[in-house]
Amino acid sequence: MLKNHEIDYRIHGEEMQIVEIELDPQESAVAESGSFMMMDMEIKMETLFGDGSGAQQGFFGKLMSAGKRLITGESLFITAFTNTGQGKKRVSFAAPYPGKIIPMDLRLLGGKVICQKDAFLCAARGVNVGIEFQRKLGTGIFGGEGFIMQKLEGDGLAFVHAGGYVIEKELQPGEVLKVDTGCVVAYTQQVDFDIEFIRGVKNMVFGGEGLFFAVLRGPGKVWLQSLPISRLASRVLAYGTGARKEEGSILGGLGNLLDGDR
Repeated sequence: MLKNHEIDYRIHGEEMQIVEIELDPQESAVAESGSFMMMDMEIKMETLFGDGSGAQQGFFGKLMSAGKRLITGESLFITAFTNTGQGKKRVSFAAPYPGKIIPMDLRLLGGKVICQKDAFLCAARGVNVGIEFQRKLGTGIFGGEGFIMQKLEGDGLAFVHAGGYVIEKELQPGEVLKVDTGCVVAYTQQVDFDIEFIRGVKNMVFGGEGLFFAVLRGPGKVWLQSLPISRLASRVLAYGTGARKEEGSILGGLGNLLDGDR
């Protein structure tokens, strides 16, 4: 017997995706504040304190749940969308920046997925959105996500968002994958997440890849993104405040004058 609401969905788009969730009467979906796009007439929107899972009891439990969400960088509140009419109704949520929306059936993933702090987009009502502490000191300091990550628990569908192209890999027992620390989107609870110091002075100083790899050891499933939002933001900032690579010559500067960039 499933504890979470059962929902159907369709994902539309390529680079800027939306997820359309189909709700039967009295079914609900929950979403982060600001992700809503559109809904049918008879869907009721309700703002909830905490994660909306119903797992917490009383005001103190809701306060603890809201506090956990605040630690992970999310809002104190979450929005629930419930079909109060007859027949199937639809509600849609939009990705916050270019990338992919990843559907995750928690029932098939061991009931728990750990993801980066701002990855959660929406889910079936009943999915618990909590926090996961990094148990290893080095991983928490240098792992790219800090000591606190998001934890999605339950037996329903959850949707997370990642930047650029997303690749899903199934790691076998003992299989190791070394990844840029910012490219880790999510992984199942069996995966061991650690860090490794990049060897070689030239690699560290001139490699441009930081000082550490994220090391993922199987068994389990991992999701990786090609364009972390932090990398995108730093490139946009550098482009707007500094000289571009092609601007290092007189001709480059002349070209920028002609095309209106200065």
